[in-house]
Amino acid sequence: MTPEFPSTTGMHDPFLTPPPGCPAHGLGPGGPHRLDEAEDLSELYEQLREQHGPVAPVLLHDDVPMWVVLGHTENLHMVRTPSQFCRDSRIWTPLLEGMVKPDHPLMPHIAWQPICSHAEGDEHLRLRGAVTGAMSTIDHRGMRRHINRSTQRLVNRFCEEGSADLVSQFAEHLPMAVMCEILGMPDEYNDRIVEAARDALKGTETAIASHTYVMDALSRLTSRRRAQPEEDFTSHLIMHPARLTDDEVREHLRVVLFAAYEATANLLANVIRVVLTDPRFRAQLSGGQMTVPQAVEQSLWDEPPFSTVFAYFAKQDTELGGQRIRKGDGLLFAPAPGNVDPRVRPDLSANMMGNRSHLAFGGGPHECPGADIGRAIAEVGVDALLMRLPDVELDCDEDELEWRASIASRHLVELPVRFAPKPPQDVMQKPGLAPVPPQRATWQVGTPQPTPAPATQPTAPQQPEPTPEPVRPKGAWRRLLRWWRGY
Repeated sequence: MTPEFPSTTGMHDPFLTPPPGCPAHGLGPGGPHRLDEAEDLSELYEQLREQHGPVAPVLLHDDVPMWVVLGHTENLHMVRTPSQFCRDSRIWTPLLEGMVKPDHPLMPHIAWQPICSHAEGDEHLRLRGAVTGAMSTIDHRGMRRHINRSTQRLVNRFCEEGSADLVSQFAEHLPMAVMCEILGMPDEYNDRIVEAARDALKGTETAIASHTYVMDALSRLTSRRRAQPEEDFTSHLIMHPARLTDDEVREHLRVVLFAAYEATANLLANVIRVVLTDPRFRAQLSGGQMTVPQAVEQSLWDEPPFSTVFAYFAKQDTELGGQRIRKGDGLLFAPAPGNVDPRVRPDLSANMMGNRSHLAFGGGPHECPGADIGRAIAEVGVDALLMRLPDVELDCDEDELEWRASIASRHLVELPVRFAPKPPQDVMQKPGLAPVPPQRATWQVGTPQPTPAPATQPTAPQQPEPTPEPVRPKGAWRRLLRWWRGY
């Protein structure tokens, strides 16, 4: 991103702007904009798309230059071309030149780590192979049953009250309950680890302590499974032929836990919000024109869990979206503006039912390996929630909903709802335990017709029994004998 590099678009170089810190930044029609100062990033992205096309220059905190990739095709090209772009920030020019200080707010996202999402070549194949290998051992049918049971447990906590906040009481808890089960540490799941994960991701003053709390739990898990493997993700990660060290195991558990937690919590909240606020969406869902999985995919198009992903870096001089990209330049992979690229979605109100070509899970060598897990948590969780609370409604005006936005994501702060109070359910009850109704004596189709009672016949009045007459003897001899005796 050096200013002396000529532009191929015929315009002046977008980074030939006033020096860092100058208030003139972002005021000119072609100058870079500070992403961290934007009140509405989606509006800014559309403005940048109109000004610069599918790839635009922007500024991060401390006026660090970066490109943001706004086009759907350009994003896919970047993530699918490892010969030109990588995720190794050690080649990032602003970092090498000292522009990015160690305490930069985005350093935790950008700093290189020995994990598969930052590695390249053979090292990437080794680490990624261990992660995908462990993922392949997950019993997805068993996982869906656990998602359903966890949903019932969470709903049991508030179903009798008739009101709830479906962000803090549901969407932020369900992914952590499921991931703790998958990783092999169900006993670690509680309110404390949920609060610690949320706090660590927010970057508050206590974020380091919260991060340490989660890492301590992952360290204990690694030690236990190294000594005594079981049938869980962590054990299979440890036992994989890639032979990961304990540090590598812990780091990959951290990445899997935090990424799956944050992305799925956002996805759950987004799907539920749309169901509650868009009558057409809910009508299609209730009327059978749309299934819950299709509703999840629609949400992944309209509101991807991560707005942008930090970051990709150019391995050589190249061109992308009409912009000249120099070796060492940084680029933001941006699913949110990429999903609304007018070249692939000229009508944003059109239903994207059945279309999975969105950018929510990335692509190429670093595509999210847990996409199926995220989908399952959202699909089963939302379906089970709506089955338990079919009358659930938003308990505030839609415009009163608040978001906590950052460059990376947009997180719904609260989702208050009301519903008729419901009794708790036995989460361990298995289907098929209801008593079997008595069977019909004869098999028939339809409703059995009542059998008519037999007609009653009128009875004659009873007569006294007649005196039996003596039996008349048969034959001539017996008649002569009866005459002789005087009978």
